[in-house]
Amino acid sequence: MLLLRTVAPCLLLSFLGQQVSLCSGARSADKQTGKAQRSDNNGAASGRGKFSTRDKMQCTWSATVVGDAVKLPVRCENLEARIKGGVTDLQCEYNAKPATCPGYLSDPRGFWKQVARAFKRLQSKVCRDERALVRAGMCKRAPKDAHFKLDISTSVVAAQSGGPEPAPPRPPRPTLPTTTGNGTGPTSCTKRADHHKTAVEYCSSSWASVCSFFLSMLQSEDC
Repeated sequence: MLLLRTVAPCLLLSFLGQQVSLCSGARSADKQTGKAQRSDNNGAASGRGKFSTRDKMQCTWSATVVGDAVKLPVRCENLEARIKGGVTDLQCEYNAKPATCPGYLSDPRGFWKQVARAFKRLQSKVCRDERALVRAGMCKRAPKDAHFKLDISTSVVAAQSGGPEPAPPRPPRPTLPTTTGNGTGPTSCTKRADHHKTAVEYCSSSWASVCSFFLSMLQSEDC
């Protein structure tokens, strides 16, 4: 009886110690899992940045997770071009599956820093050249779909015309009538019929042709 009273507390303490150890280990594992999940879920959500190009375009981008893919909408604007003329706005979207790159999961902050530098290197190719990929340096050996590629169907370029207003077109010059060799005016052949009528009135029908001939010689305006 005395032995039972001595052993029972020891067994109880041992059992309680095992339960505490199991609970502590489970909590630690849950914390690690939660941390990994938060890192995975927030990796793309925290991807955002801005850059500028040599032609004074100010650009911003922000990542959005869609399934196993990541979409990168990009928007650029140039306020000076709204006054002086030129390209004022750019909009487009880049797509990739960066999860195929190990660095994206292990170091998401470093991954997005490298993406930001890659955008700066594109310069005038941003939203225009679908062959120019946005590559993170840590993903050089990753599959091609790990790099962001432009969806050319989403590219929109807006331009503002600038400078002086174009001069209105000049009205066409009036067409001058054709003149005769002595510059007296347009040629008219209607007076020949008048000569024949006059000749019929003042001459007999047999002499009408001769009279008409002489009348035409006397009047210099005839054709």
